[in-house]
Amino acid sequence: MKTTTTSHRRINTPALKSRANGSQGNGHKPSRRATPGISFRVASWLKRPKLNLIGGKWAPAASGKTFDVFNPAEASVIARVPDSDKKDIDRAVAAARRAFESGPWRRLTSSERGRLIWQIGDLILEHADELAELESLDNGKLRAVARVADVPLSADLFHYMAGWTTKLEGNTIPISVPYAAGTKFHAFTLREPVGVVGQIIPWNFPLLMAAWKLGPALACGNCVVMKPAEQTPLSALRLGELILQAGIPEGVVNIVTGFGETAGGPLAAHPDVDKVAFTGSTEVGKIIVRAAAGNLKKVSLELGGKSPNIIFKDVGDLDAAVAGAASAIFFNHGQCCCAGSRLMVERSVFDEVVNGVAEHAKKIKLGPGLDPDTQMGPLVSKEQLARVTNYMNQGKQDGACYVTGGTRAGDRGYFVRPTVVKDVKPSMSIVREEIFGPVVVAEPFTKPEELIPRANQTEYGLAAGIWTRDISKAHRIAAELRAGTVWINCYNIFDAALPFGGYKQSGWGREMGHEVLEQYTETKAVVVGL
Repeated sequence: MKTTTTSHRRINTPALKSRANGSQGNGHKPSRRATPGISFRVASWLKRPKLNLIGGKWAPAASGKTFDVFNPAEASVIARVPDSDKKDIDRAVAAARRAFESGPWRRLTSSERGRLIWQIGDLILEHADELAELESLDNGKLRAVARVADVPLSADLFHYMAGWTTKLEGNTIPISVPYAAGTKFHAFTLREPVGVVGQIIPWNFPLLMAAWKLGPALACGNCVVMKPAEQTPLSALRLGELILQAGIPEGVVNIVTGFGETAGGPLAAHPDVDKVAFTGSTEVGKIIVRAAAGNLKKVSLELGGKSPNIIFKDVGDLDAAVAGAASAIFFNHGQCCCAGSRLMVERSVFDEVVNGVAEHAKKIKLGPGLDPDTQMGPLVSKEQLARVTNYMNQGKQDGACYVTGGTRAGDRGYFVRPTVVKDVKPSMSIVREEIFGPVVVAEPFTKPEELIPRANQTEYGLAAGIWTRDISKAHRIAAELRAGTVWINCYNIFDAALPFGGYKQSGWGREMGHEVLEQYTETKAVVVGL
């Protein structure tokens, strides 16, 4: 979700392109240590050349350059992908424009388009084990979690959006025109695709975020150029193969790997892109907005968060709330934009909750995501490890009390210990800023009237949690929280039909649900004189 420098990703020059992506040759090859649990199918796929999908064909970067993709559990190279730049983006946008203007995609009936999109979901389920393994290798997340969450949710998103292709309806509008008295009119609206859409995908949920973006764009009849995160491009490339297998016409979906500065930037600024959709940090989101201003393209953004997770003393089952608070921050290693990273607890149960969450943290077993005994994998990259540890060190310097964690774990891979912090002040960076790691700051409160201003005292507004058995109080507080999603007595509950997005600097627009269709369509008014 954050941009990274090229220092961590080894760039390979054109002289090495014959050996890119692990092909045969005498040059440097990816270090392929014996990773526990890797399947023959995935190992074989990793050895194949990795190329961009442009116009229905697989092609190297125009420069011939590639860069390394790492397994974050071992800091070892597992593949090489094209190091694309503006030339490749230009080719992909041109292919998408041809597909949109003159290809068969717009001539399909809505039912035909829906069946093709449904087939993508079916193929994801058919290859669920493989995709879950790729996510674990590339991102570091638990394979078991990817298998039961990321992959089925991705398939469900395509299935859900396939149903919308036949339901993109306009309206008939009875109009009265004062200056045309006595004249009859028939007025109606049409919902039409935006056109060519640029989509930039984050690294924390690579496959799922690709599905969140692609599903509605395709359902509305658009053509897409997608740039996956440079840290985690592999599942997007595998998804591209499944998209072709599903029968999506050439040029409708184009996938170009590369870095934010050299590929993502040109995509966001491209004059022939009609809309850009981005998920990532708020800082980069602002860069996307500026890049998109050239032709005033539509922009949707799903950005950062610093979400309050509120526990009242009347929660009833305090143990369940403690477990929920631990899951809210430690799920996906804290690399969730909606993570419950600000734990706000009624004072009379504060110590019990904080100590309980800390006990959960201490028992979490760190290790590779492919290991079935692992409960938390590594952070995604060397840069993310540095970012999270820097925040933890700054918190210590500022005087915060670390109940548990607060350090890197081991010296191989990008692991940090699950961390619980208390005795914090509003001015501390660990309280104000998105850390994007398994670090939670805990604050006590006494009265609900003091709670709401504190909970809303953030530039973000993505999500929030409330734990209480007083449902009236829960509803009152949910109404006052400035957040796009509020979970009550639960956390991290998602569904393809449920819109997701943020207030304030957490973004523009919504993902999923019928609300997302507004992001990928234009409304045309038609008036007929009778």
